[in-house]
Amino acid sequence: MSLENLYQQIILDHYKNPRNFAEVLECAASVEHENPLCGDQIRVAIDVEDARIREVKFSGKGCAISQASASMMTETVKGRPVEQAEEMVEAFRQMMRGEREFVALDEAGELEALKGVMQFPVRIKCAVLAWNALESCIHQACAHPQAEVGR
Repeated sequence: MSLENLYQQIILDHYKNPRNFAEVLECAASVEHENPLCGDQIRVAIDVEDARIREVKFSGKGCAISQASASMMTETVKGRPVEQAEEMVEAFRQMMRGEREFVALDEAGELEALKGVMQFPVRIKCAVLAWNALESCIHQACAHPQAEVGR
């Protein structure tokens, strides 16, 4: 199996069997982002405890790239310190823009499957949609630190 085929399989697996796909009603922050160019919609919700992302979920609809990227993103940041998750968001955006070398942000190395998206500039927005929503969630959760009280 070629590397390209392996990457396609990883993306399809996350698209068909998304991790952490669910509506979350009680959470520290929840935001929805949309890519008006293609119609992708992503809602990301997080719960923060002790400055860590205790829980992260996503829902929405869109292309295989946006949904797979959201699934991979949730697996990558769950349990991590908020500050580290913010750094990961920026690192992922920089990698997708070709501003820095692709490095493993996730233990499984699955995010590298999205590297091929860079060949299609219009699809980069699909890949970063969930990551941008996560950043908005983090800012919302940190702006309301009382959301952590009692959790």
